[in-house]
Amino acid sequence: MTRLRRLPKHFAWIDHRLRDRLSGLSLEEIAILFFLHLAADPNGCSFWADSTIAKRLGLREGDIVQARFALLQKRLIAYRYPLYQLLGLEDAGSTASRQEGTGGDARATPVRHPCGGRAGGETRPTSTEGAPT
Repeated sequence: MTRLRRLPKHFAWIDHRLRDRLSGLSLEEIAILFFLHLAADPNGCSFWADSTIAKRLGLREGDIVQARFALLQKRLIAYRYPLYQLLGLEDAGSTASRQEGTGGDARATPVRHPCGGRAGGETRPTSTEGAPT
């Protein structure tokens, strides 16, 4: 008998266009992106402490910080402690292209997100003290 895949009530999705960008990502970046996709609400938002993500992925907390910084630079996520938000792939390409043409920092323009507030760059130390676990 064949076991067919069925969509559960709590279903996460990943944009299939991401597979074309995987070769430009480190394994840590891919792991964090996958984790954030699984953890995100419908708006792409999630609140996870670096220490908890590290434990769940079997990585060091420093690996999480480095990979997060790289994902911010690639405009795949927005981050403002303790909020992560996944960005649409169209946002990643169009923003990066505009910024490259002006010589600006791709993280300079914060992203307004539906979770309230603004995200886009780290504005607090990367310590996880007081962060939800």
